[in-house]
Amino acid sequence: MRVISQSTTADLDAAPRARRRRPAARSLTGEDLTLRAAYRLCRRTTRQHDPAIHALIQLMPAVLRPAGWALWAAASVLDDLADQRDAEPAERAARVEAWTEALQHDLAAGTSTDPVRHALVHTALRWRLDLSGLQGAMISTRDDVHGRRFADWTEWRAWCNEGITPWVDQVRHLFEQAGAPMTLRLDRRVDYERFIDGAQLTDILTDLGPDLGQGLLLLPQEALDACPGAEGDLRQGRWSPATAALIGAMTDLARQWVTRPAMTTGMHPGAATVLDTSACLLRAQLDAVDAAGPALLKRAPRPSLVARARILTPARIRSRLAWSLTPLTVPGPRRPAVNASGPSPAAEDTALRPPPPRPDGARPPQIDADRMPSHVAIIMDGNGRWAEQRGLPRSEGHRAGTAAAHEMVYGALEIGLRHLTLYAFSTENWKRGTEEITTILEAIRRDLDEGPIRDLDVRQRWSGRPGKLPEELVRALMREERRTHARTGLTLTVCINYGGRDEITRTAAALAQAAQAGDVAPHLISEDDFARHLPHPDMPDVDLLWRTGNEQRTSNFLPWHATYAELHFTPDHWPDVDRRDLWRAITEYSRRQRRHGAALPSPPLRRSPRN
Repeated sequence: MRVISQSTTADLDAAPRARRRRPAARSLTGEDLTLRAAYRLCRRTTRQHDPAIHALIQLMPAVLRPAGWALWAAASVLDDLADQRDAEPAERAARVEAWTEALQHDLAAGTSTDPVRHALVHTALRWRLDLSGLQGAMISTRDDVHGRRFADWTEWRAWCNEGITPWVDQVRHLFEQAGAPMTLRLDRRVDYERFIDGAQLTDILTDLGPDLGQGLLLLPQEALDACPGAEGDLRQGRWSPATAALIGAMTDLARQWVTRPAMTTGMHPGAATVLDTSACLLRAQLDAVDAAGPALLKRAPRPSLVARARILTPARIRSRLAWSLTPLTVPGPRRPAVNASGPSPAAEDTALRPPPPRPDGARPPQIDADRMPSHVAIIMDGNGRWAEQRGLPRSEGHRAGTAAAHEMVYGALEIGLRHLTLYAFSTENWKRGTEEITTILEAIRRDLDEGPIRDLDVRQRWSGRPGKLPEELVRALMREERRTHARTGLTLTVCINYGGRDEITRTAAALAQAAQAGDVAPHLISEDDFARHLPHPDMPDVDLLWRTGNEQRTSNFLPWHATYAELHFTPDHWPDVDRRDLWRAITEYSRRQRRHGAALPSPPLRRSPRN
């Protein structure tokens, strides 16, 4: 399929009137006409399924709007397939799975006979979207047909993050590709996550009546139990004082979650306008839910046209001005695979390869599953001293250390380790020379862009503060997090501009903010509450903490997670180690007795034989 020019599809909605009247410079081919029709269908689908989303897409630059329509139309089609009541749940799940599998085939072929998938494939090819990140969201939609019940807000948020966030992240990637990134400050990630939670909760409250008609109640049991009697009344379709109290509490909570003004601090004004307007529309929707009263159980309420106009009119003016002053980047055409059996560029992430073997043929030892650590953390020490011993600048030691880091990843994959955390740059490392700091950070960025672990089954993420770090490094780190978040092999966390005390301090601040907002009761705060507010709440405790370089201290590294870690210190400088050293460390760990404060059982007493 030939990728058509920008002028053919990009301004289907927003091209100047004079330009629309101008005769076409060339006749459109059948493929061009088919693609235009596909995007128009996506636009109509988005507008009919969710007018608020359609209005927000209209605030995007004209060149990005067709891509926005394609993404949300695809999400809408999947939702509709999951919600069809003309079939049993198993049949509906099969329809969602068939559509998802067909998309993978279409991505490989570079085209589709289905108009929505046709537009989505074109969008993925044109804007370099990695649609593999949507796999988890599509699986979540398939599983939704069987109904959902959530014990608490933690389970509810996990569902929300799995089903909604990947679609929003695709839109953020569009802005990034166009040169106007919707950059989120990493110290505002909680704001971003709560905003997504608030949008989902608003959607659930809006569709409460239709969902109840299908037997669905998508609020967590924790929230329902807070208003005794409300669940029974809702399932019976009764509006009662308990129901009114529950709806009032939920709308207040959703309004609090979507009101995150600091989230857009430092963001491009056009992208910030989209998010700020989204928050305003969500609050208007919550006002409509509040005002609906008993009618909420019968139909979905909508804000008035006047309320929408008050929000959208100034937003359109601001966005038009912002985009008029912004030179945007439009990627050139990208060819799909030659045939359906080969990998498509948009699906490159699915072609994962195994780690390269050791040149000497060494293989990992066999460790019993119950003796294997789940999480190994490494302080990669001795790069500078390694270089100095060889008469080289310290910066050369950090370059050599990159190869050792690759070896650790290879070895972790081969032995079946689930979590590996590397201490790459601490908050104290800013005291070093400018050349050394520059070398370290540039080596990390280059490795993210070109390194050999990009095509391995490794989920990459980082921990640390974004402040002081070069913006291009932060973007590369966030890009790799998004690109690899659905991978199921090794989880590699790289600590950059990280300090353990700083992490604990920030977590305490987040927990205090949650307590102030009423999310947790201060007198009932537990270790689990604290852990949920860490930057990576799903990071398991460290089982084995290893430090190279002949030093024996933990240097402010993962103090919360490493409380019960087994410590392992070795004399070799970091550039001299390889995966075999990791295997030796794990082997030694497997021989240790871990008590976690308990005493070892006493050996049985040996009785003297009777005469």
